[in-house]
Amino acid sequence: MIKPGPCIYLIEVYKMKDGFIKVAAATPKIKVADPAYNTEEILKIIDETEKKGASILVFSELTISGYTCGDLFLQQLLLTECKNQLLRITKATKDKDMLVVVGCPLVVNNKLYNCAVVIAHGHILGIVPKTHLPNYSEFYEVRHFTSGEGLDESITIGDEEYITVCTNQLFRCDEIPELVIACEVCEDLWVPLPPSTYHAMAGATVICNPSASVETTTKESYRRSLVSNQSARLLAAYVYADAGEGESTQDVVYSGHHIICENGSVLAEAKRFTNEIIYADIDVQKLAAERRKMTTFPAADHDDYVDIRFSLKVKENKITRTFPKAPFVPDNQDERDKRCDEILSLQSMGLKKRLEHTNCKHAVVGISGGLDSTLAVLVTARAFDLLDIPRENLICVTMPCFGTTDRTYQNAVSLIKELGATLKEVRIEKAVRQHFADIGHDENNHDVTYENSQARERTQILMDMANQYNGMVIGTGDMSELALGWATYNGDHMSMYAVNCSVPKTLVRYLVLYYAETTENKKLSEVLMDVLDTPVSPELLPPVDGVISQKTEDLVGPYELHDFFLYYMLRFGFPKAKLYRMAKLTFDGVYDDETIKKWLDKFYWRFFSQQFKRSCLPDGPKVGSVAVSPRGDLRMPSDASPTAWL
Repeated sequence: MIKPGPCIYLIEVYKMKDGFIKVAAATPKIKVADPAYNTEEILKIIDETEKKGASILVFSELTISGYTCGDLFLQQLLLTECKNQLLRITKATKDKDMLVVVGCPLVVNNKLYNCAVVIAHGHILGIVPKTHLPNYSEFYEVRHFTSGEGLDESITIGDEEYITVCTNQLFRCDEIPELVIACEVCEDLWVPLPPSTYHAMAGATVICNPSASVETTTKESYRRSLVSNQSARLLAAYVYADAGEGESTQDVVYSGHHIICENGSVLAEAKRFTNEIIYADIDVQKLAAERRKMTTFPAADHDDYVDIRFSLKVKENKITRTFPKAPFVPDNQDERDKRCDEILSLQSMGLKKRLEHTNCKHAVVGISGGLDSTLAVLVTARAFDLLDIPRENLICVTMPCFGTTDRTYQNAVSLIKELGATLKEVRIEKAVRQHFADIGHDENNHDVTYENSQARERTQILMDMANQYNGMVIGTGDMSELALGWATYNGDHMSMYAVNCSVPKTLVRYLVLYYAETTENKKLSEVLMDVLDTPVSPELLPPVDGVISQKTEDLVGPYELHDFFLYYMLRFGFPKAKLYRMAKLTFDGVYDDETIKKWLDKFYWRFFSQQFKRSCLPDGPKVGSVAVSPRGDLRMPSDASPTAWL
């Protein structure tokens, strides 16, 4: 490939901080073969999208001329007028803070090409010709156009000199290394090996596709799936702009089905047959994090590519995309129910394998009447059913002490009764008081020794009873507790198999709720619903007037905040400032800014300081994309400093 020298344009394209880039997809209402009219409509859309903060705008295929010109593409008059209007559009972008991709037919070396033209701040940055020309059914592009495969030329249009025309171009941002833009045109996406695959492997994180996809029944879902899946395979954002109203309907109809995707997720989608402009905030930092994590994604090799560099002026725009308050929990109930059933299956199948391997016919679970132990018992019962082990072999041990309330105790007793498991009660007050006497601790001093002595006594009992029954202690602690180190070291921290270790607290609630809503046992459902209504507590401090006095979230912070922080910090490596900004937006009206900052600081401090507990966790099944197992997802030193994060 003939490569020109460095091609640098200083373009003040406004972007959002923290890797968020607002993109838009649009098609004007056109008149076929009327470039002047179409350009007027294009300029109106450029003005509108700029006012709404778009940094990247993608138009449909052959926007300036219209896609359905047929043999009029062979008319010099049309081609000349298209070039003239392209220059007009280019000039109009001089003071616009955006990068625009527009479709235009262009002649290069006496051959006509179907092109995506990339424009910004009054310059044509590059021209990307279409590679794969459809020539089947209603399409006959080969009659007019030449494939851009292998083309590598520099041309002049008006005062614009040395414009590169080739398929392999990357438009690279100097200030945001994660923002690298590439183009393919319509049919290029529909072939077995789209050019965007190579673009992404060369480093492109945003793919722009000016398209003209005819509308037929059922094609909508196929098109959406195609765009979404390609963005997922490429770990990229994909901006797909479709031709719409105004194209000739002589034989076919175009619907303007714009789609913006990010790594498999549809961020925005146009209502068909409306010529709607759609917007989305893509997160290039998130995409880059995914690529770093995915070791099978190749390192960028762009030796065969022309780099077009541009500069961005930083501006903090309002983020219009939303972030789920509970990222571990699907918003849609049908999807949530499906997810819950799948997770319960993963948990129970993991335990089933461990029980089979060790030839265990008994399991021992400490039951408190709280959420985590309830879920662990439900999962264990399900595993026993899969193995045809009688449920009475499930030994559930309640160990009342200073902080146990009647409500949690009765719920624990009722739960075990309805499940058909075996209930054992071991009161531990005497043993704990003896321990206090042995180590010289004042029982009236309700410090961490007072609390943890109870937790460790319970673990000792569970381990010894497991030995009695030749069984296995099933751990109850969840991932949120493990992330925060909210577990007594060698107390509830320890077990022989931890079924909840990759289930966050916000999801535990929905798993128990799903079980309550789907069980045929009405009394069991009632018990589970009351467990769900009970405040989360370790119950290690005496109750006040019979009511739980120690509420976990008063001490470590709201679990919905911590799970939010945990997901985006571990899953994508987002920095603290970005997490804070996202949390303020997401929890606006729920928590004030100071509260969010307080618990974010606490999250980082606890996450780093408590790694030593996670380094010796027992085995347990991974159920989602985020986990803290020292043997799997989180290989973290116990002595890492949090300074840079704080």
